[in-house]
Amino acid sequence: MSNFINGLLRLRRGPWEMVATILIACGVVMLMQPFAMVLFTYSFLVTLVGTVMFIIVSHFPE
Repeated sequence: MSNFINGLLRLRRGPWEMVATILIACGVVMLMQPFAMVLFTYSFLVTLVGTVMFIIVSHFPE
């Protein structure tokens, strides 16, 4: 856990890619759930933020 937080603070690629991937996955789940309209409403935005974030952090140092 300490390595993960340390990697986030030092702007390393691995931990930030994991955060971006989790955001993309959450956005897809929000898109496919049939229960809450507010989750469906923000699903595209969450997926878009995760995708853009993944593109940006893929340029961070290893």
